[in-house]
Amino acid sequence: MDFTTAVNEMIRERRSIYTNMFSGEEVDDSIIQTMLENANWAPTHKLTEPWRFTVFKGEGLKKLGQFQADFYKSQNEDSFDEKKYEKLLSKPLECSHIIAIGMKRTPILPEIEEVCATACAVQNMWLTASAHKIGCYWSTGGITFNEEVKPFFNLGEDDKLLGFLYIGMPKSDKWPQGRRKDIADKVEWVVE
Repeated sequence: MDFTTAVNEMIRERRSIYTNMFSGEEVDDSIIQTMLENANWAPTHKLTEPWRFTVFKGEGLKKLGQFQADFYKSQNEDSFDEKKYEKLLSKPLECSHIIAIGMKRTPILPEIEEVCATACAVQNMWLTASAHKIGCYWSTGGITFNEEVKPFFNLGEDDKLLGFLYIGMPKSDKWPQGRRKDIADKVEWVVE
């Protein structure tokens, strides 16, 4: 297979593989390291490299779960839901690794450019995971957009927590099929 075909195939085979599809088997740290190295090669205006990642595994997954659950409880005393608390506590344990996705704010650029650069870094990690047939998905739920949690992830006041990349080995060798509407419905060509 030539390089162009391989790149096209890799992009088109990227999938969201959710925690209920994970086997419980641990992903080798060398693959996680490769994902992070490839993230570091994302496009970045003025070479600001705004992406910041915190990797949780093993006991770190328990620490993340406990932090999320306790934060939820502290913020919802009047409307506390035990099931939601338990889900926040246990969901990380379904993963091999979780990568918290942070964006370090650089005042020389518009914030959206830094968000876009970080999203490109995440896409590089996701493509790398898919190339290795590793399951992952990007979640922006739970505590993601709460300003008060940023110090836990070593993020400053102007920085952003943009979510979490949940990673695990898929239960099945069968890779899910994708679907997209025709690109022609989403493109307008201006030629004159």
